[in-house]
Amino acid sequence: MVNEAEPVEWVLAEGLTPYEAAVADMETRVAAIRAGTALERVWLVEHPPLYTAGTSAQDADLLDSGRFPVYRTGRGGQFTYHGPGQRVAYVMLDLKHRGADIRNYVCDLERWLIHALAAFNVAGERRDGRVGVWVRRPGGLGEDKVAALGVRVRRWVAFHGVALNVDPDLGHYSGIVPCGVTGHGVTSLHALGQLASMEEVDAQLRASFETVFGRRTVLTGSATV
Repeated sequence: MVNEAEPVEWVLAEGLTPYEAAVADMETRVAAIRAGTALERVWLVEHPPLYTAGTSAQDADLLDSGRFPVYRTGRGGQFTYHGPGQRVAYVMLDLKHRGADIRNYVCDLERWLIHALAAFNVAGERRDGRVGVWVRRPGGLGEDKVAALGVRVRRWVAFHGVALNVDPDLGHYSGIVPCGVTGHGVTSLHALGQLASMEEVDAQLRASFETVFGRRTVLTGSATV
């Protein structure tokens, strides 16, 4: 089992983090976690506007290839958008100490987000066959995605993570079919009428992480890449 005395490092990136630099930093950290020379880590970032394509991405789902930079990445999933106003949490945990169960880990990530959203009076829900967190539209006429997930696991150390829409430009999603899912939309806390600041969201994500994962976190300051 994970040594409960060892905290999970909690780091906040300043400004907008270039995507390629973030991936390189994660790769380095994952190797150190695997070697036992670094703590597990949750790294909170915002990116400049960009699209990423996971391992299941279909070219036809990239509707406007010239709009923003497109990065092919090793995480699971399909196309998604990252940009200012969206909180990306890169979660680097050693799963071999957590039952080595990737499906259960993804469920825990969803449960973490749902728990955090509840603090803002947003009822996030899971959907079979659709990874991420969803909210029902008023009147029950459809539903929208408020948070996306995409993970990669190397020798049982997980990385990449989750993206929660706080107040991004939702129009930027029109250049892709988000996560390959048609017939549904995307939304954000602000679009739902919850005008929480990024700082408030970060605080709730941290509290909810400790509740759901049962691990204390230690804030080690901010970082730029």
